[in-house]
Amino acid sequence: MDHFEKFKLSTPLRNGIADLGFEKPTPIQEEAFSMILSGKDMVGIAQTGTGKTFAYMLPILKELKFSQQIHPRILILVPTRELVVQVVERIEEFAKYINVRVLGVYGGVNINQHSAAAAEGADIVVATPGRLYDLAVSRSLQLKHIYKLVIDEVDVMLDLGFRPQLTSIFELLPERRQNIMFSATMTEDVEIMIDDFFIKPQKISIAVSGTPLDNIKQSCYPVKNFYTKANLLKHLLEDREEFKKVLVFVSNKRSADRLFNALEEDLMSDLCVIHSNKTQNYRLRSIEQFEDGTHRVLVTTDVMARGLDLDKISHVINFDTPRFPENYMHRIGRTGRAEQEGKSILFYTEKEKERKEAIEELMNYEIPTVDFPEGVEISSQLTPDERPKVIDMASQHKVRHEPSGPGFHEKKDKNKKTNQGGSYHRELAKKYKKAKTKGDKNQNRRRKK
Repeated sequence: MDHFEKFKLSTPLRNGIADLGFEKPTPIQEEAFSMILSGKDMVGIAQTGTGKTFAYMLPILKELKFSQQIHPRILILVPTRELVVQVVERIEEFAKYINVRVLGVYGGVNINQHSAAAAEGADIVVATPGRLYDLAVSRSLQLKHIYKLVIDEVDVMLDLGFRPQLTSIFELLPERRQNIMFSATMTEDVEIMIDDFFIKPQKISIAVSGTPLDNIKQSCYPVKNFYTKANLLKHLLEDREEFKKVLVFVSNKRSADRLFNALEEDLMSDLCVIHSNKTQNYRLRSIEQFEDGTHRVLVTTDVMARGLDLDKISHVINFDTPRFPENYMHRIGRTGRAEQEGKSILFYTEKEKERKEAIEELMNYEIPTVDFPEGVEISSQLTPDERPKVIDMASQHKVRHEPSGPGFHEKKDKNKKTNQGGSYHRELAKKYKKAKTKGDKNQNRRRKK
């Protein structure tokens, strides 16, 4: 308990921590505490299981004052109903001895039930984006007093297609608020959201806990393009004894499907794929078949691999070099567990070379390069992203229109005339002009006589 002394927590909070059996804060909790209390926007990159919920709730609960107001002051967004339930339970455990009202809302439940619960008042709302937006638009839940917004598991949220709802929710929130974001992986979508909605955020990145680099033999291949990578992967996977259980990481859903199609003919009985466009049943079946050995190769994206707890992975193959070095650490941490030796292979093109160097800088380790096998076909087929951009030269030479000037001759006098309503109307208007003063009115009367 002494480890939490420096946080200067209230006695009720300390008693709640003691009941949970926490002895010392995790690295993400150490780093996030003072930053969240400072009120600055913050982005935390850390694995699931590192204590992220406690990392943001501890400083929030420390400064949350008792209030009887109905409208919530803290909003926590998570991607699934299961996480809503889990986070609400954790907050109630932390705040066991504090008078805090916590409300969880999510889809799949009658919205009137949530509206009635919101009407009773809440200090903290934990919600999925879709249900929260529905409640806010119907004015069942007002967001005008929210001063801290927490977005947890944001990479999963964006991969599941919640960006429109998130953007709409941002527009309903007060401009003066603190934004706190947590993610296990950095993706381009996450980076775009940070740039669009955060103000000079402070970033915390916690290394993958327990990644046994000493147990993982790393290597890399320089490869020309996507389809050459596919040919190389097929070549390596021919050795069934060596490549017993292989996790193949790609950068996005399109690449996952493209790779599956390229390998399907040769490896159909060995191959399965998961990403967020696949149905829940399909994903669960693929994972089960990979785990029980029915399939020995699983193609997945960074986000979908987050919830996987798989044993005895013989190889992790980075088919695409991740843009963010931390993601590489998450990937290779899937092998070499429980003091077993694991192997990691990285494919990189010339365009991905800088990314590889960034990974090596993060690890302070140069990944050994393996010569490209002679028997592997170097493909000339390119993906849409690899094809050179076609520049429309016609659009590059647009005709410049000079500003129009005066006509080339003077108009004739008769054409300079303007329609003023006819001489009769002009004379009448002159005779009976609009009265500006009382004197004018008298003048008009004399004229009529």
